[in-house]
Amino acid sequence: MPKIRVLVVDDSVLSRRMISDALAPDPGIEVVGTAADGKIALAKIAHLAPDLVILDVEMPEMDGLQTLKAIRKDYPKLPVIMFSALTARDSAESLDALALGANDYATKPAATGGLAAAMEQIRGELAPKIKSLCRRIPEITSCPVPRKPATGGSGSGPMDILAIGVSTGGPNALEALLHGLMANFPVPVVIVQHMPPFFTRLLAERLSASSGFRGREGEAGALLQPGDLWIAPGGSHMAVEKAADGVRLRIHDEPPENSCRPAVDVLFRSIAKVYGARSLSVVLTGMGQDGLVGCQFIREAGGTILVQDEATSIVWGMPGAVFQAGLADKMLPLNELADEINQRFETSRSRPRVAMTPKPLGALVKAL
Repeated sequence: MPKIRVLVVDDSVLSRRMISDALAPDPGIEVVGTAADGKIALAKIAHLAPDLVILDVEMPEMDGLQTLKAIRKDYPKLPVIMFSALTARDSAESLDALALGANDYATKPAATGGLAAAMEQIRGELAPKIKSLCRRIPEITSCPVPRKPATGGSGSGPMDILAIGVSTGGPNALEALLHGLMANFPVPVVIVQHMPPFFTRLLAERLSASSGFRGREGEAGALLQPGDLWIAPGGSHMAVEKAADGVRLRIHDEPPENSCRPAVDVLFRSIAKVYGARSLSVVLTGMGQDGLVGCQFIREAGGTILVQDEATSIVWGMPGAVFQAGLADKMLPLNELADEINQRFETSRSRPRVAMTPKPLGALVKAL
């Protein structure tokens, strides 16, 4: 199988060398060229025809955003991963890049960890993203045997929560989805987007400004209210838990799951435990299988699950794993998901509320 051809664009000689050396041992990836700025990169793209570009954010002459605009104009389908430092400024510019069409981002390692640790971080973060975006390896590697999609959630009363799990391609997918949801949305929205610190706070602010929701980064003890939108803070897990006055957020730093913190599985397990059949959960574009186990909990609790289809996903790992496991009530293109969600909440609101006897959740929930 041909190797994935990568072009590295960064004004730092050290960064270019570290990325190249970190990826060199991978038999499926070849760094075919490097460039010190955007102008050089555009010339090398035309000459080298790479399969993917790793692009620095801050560069002289032609910065990452300017370069990305030019790449998208001439090479609209060429995958681009932004490579930025973990600062508020770089995080904001990386979100701008995602809005302009970057496929994903990776964070530059801190200078304090040593060369070996930096190389391992680069290799561990970039190689899986490169392979997923270039589709040279199967994205779903250990999914249960495919079954027919579920026929529908079993809730007999109104749904009281919308939970969303998303990763690669998430900011744009979330903005499109939230923009299509009804005004005065009747329930809280809780989201896990795989992102580090800084990114999640900025993403919450941007989604709040563009969607009409009261978007904030998750806060320990926050009371969930209709119309609120909470995004799990980068570096911490977010869950929901019952309280005397309603349902509140729990933020904690227990070990990563699926190599992720925040993890969708953590949130979804808590959704199953607290809301059961009164929940609607959505899995959008993303690499890996985070959310699959959480959806098993939600399915056993009687909740409803929707997933994004492959054609409109940047990476169909997370939604694909849920769909192929037979846990999804429905799979839809991104531009149809909002209407489906609106319809389900309108229908659920029209049902009379009935006293609900908690459904036994079996061994899955007992493990909580």
